[in-house]
Parts: sequence; C-alpha cells; structure tokens
Amino acid sequence: MKTKETHIVPSLKEPIRLSDYAVGIFVRISSKAGIKKALKKSQIYVNEKIGSSGDYIYGGENISLVLSQDSRKKLELPLDILFEDEHLAVINKPAGIIVSGNKHKTIENALPYNLKESPLNDALFQAQAIHRLDFPTSGLLLVGKTRSAVLELNKMFEDKEISKSYYAISIGDMTKKGIVDSPIDGKECISKYEVEQSVASERFGFLNLVKLYPLTGRRHQLRIHLASLGHPILGDKEYGLEGLVLQGKGLFLHAYSLTFTHPFTKEKLHISQALPKKFDRIFKEDY
Repeated sequence: MKTKETHIVPSLKEPIRLSDYAVGIFVRISSKAGIKKALKKSQIYVNEKIGSSGDYIYGGENISLVLSQDSRKKLELPLDILFEDEHLAVINKPAGIIVSGNKHKTIENALPYNLKESPLNDALFQAQAIHRLDFPTSGLLLVGKTRSAVLELNKMFEDKEISKSYYAISIGDMTKKGIVDSPIDGKECISKYEVEQSVASERFGFLNLVKLYPLTGRRHQLRIHLASLGHPILGDKEYGLEGLVLQGKGLFLHAYSLTFTHPFTKEKLHISQALPKKFDRIFKEDY
C-alpha cells in the first residue's frame, strides 16, 4: 500500500532549494533529516518528476511525497507496550539497544512491528520517540504516533509537565536523600534521590536501591550526578570507580515511571514498569 501527500507551492519572493523548502510541508515526514532521506530514496516528486536536493523551487510547483508501507524500516523485535492509543504510546525499552540512529537494530525501527497504525490525518509514517534512554538503560519510553502528538509532547517536556522517575543500584554508603545541583556542559542540571534500601556487600561496601527524579534532562545526567557524589551506578563502565565496575550484568539503571496529562484526552496518566529481575537478585547475592 502506498500513501501520497501533495503540496502546492505558493508564490515565493526568491527561489529556495527543495531540501530546505520541503521541511515541514508533509505530515508523515517533518524533520530535515527525514526529507533528505526521502530525497535520496526518490520518494519526493516535483511536478510528477523525481526531485533532488539540488532542485530549486520557484513557486507554483506541485510537490508530492510518495511512501510505501514496505519502505519503513521494520525490525521484528517484540516490545512490551504499556499504553497505546491513536495519539501516543509508552513502551518498555530493553537494555542494550539504542532508541534511534543509523543502525537497523533500534527501538524506532521496531515500533512499526509493535504499534498499531494511527487512523488520524496527521499520522506519522513511522512513530517517533519523544525522549531518549541510553543504550544500557532499560525502562519507559514515550512515543508519538502523530505529528501533533510529537509537537505537544515535546512542548510538555520543555514546560516540565511530564514527570519521570528512575531506579538505580548505587555503590557505597550514601545519605538517605538529597539533591544534586551541578551543571553538565555548562547547563543547569538538577536531580533528586532517595535511598529506599541498602545492603552490605563484601566487594562494594554497600549497595543501595535508589529512586531518582531528574528535574532536568541532560545526557547521562543521573549517571554523572551519582558518580559526582562518589556513588556511581553499579555496572557503569563510563563513570564507575576504578576496580569497582561490575562486568557482564549491564547498567543497573531503569526508567521506572512517567506521569503526565494526556495532551488530547486530558486523562491523567501514571505509567510504571516493574524493575528488571537483575534488580531483585541484587539484594540476594553478595557481589
């Protein structure tokens, strides 16, 4: 099955490259990177002829985007779907897979295999993750299925209307709760934490089950903040302490919950996911 979107160019003051003009004119592909990919795949037509990024648009042209369902990158990787409607979805991301990128094995490429197509007019050709989780991090990932959902959810993140919580296993004898307020890359960065349980460990001294609340959203924020306290997350090869990095069991960091008001139905949503089994075992084994 093929889908087609058509756009008639209004009068322009001056010519503009097709690769620049086409950004934002189609519902199913809105980003500049997506437009460039579509041009490379000969999916964009100007006056019924295949367009190229070097073409100039002068005004009055008929620009079309023609997509085949088979052209979507589809990875047959089953995912746990915790919430889904025609606008958005929340999935449980496994550890050890990236959210998006140039590789075939990504969460976004697995979404067409797992999610239902949205019947709405602004449905995206391929659903998009609204935020990111690191390659070794597991847990909840919010996904937009329509263009309007992506715009609204991104704005909600910017306005801090979406709350996230995480669980981690940290190393060392920690204070029971606290706030870390230290910039990352020169930008404001704030995290709250609460130690819910601690056990003695022959190798690590203490291991702690810590609930984390990132109040900002910087790359590796929670990992960097806990490491800055001298209590890195267990299994963190990048920010761990020399000689105290647990090998072979991955990073003990899990995106546990999302709380927000649905931007269209106005339903109050609180979605959470049980901790991976390796978290349960950590307090029964002495590492």
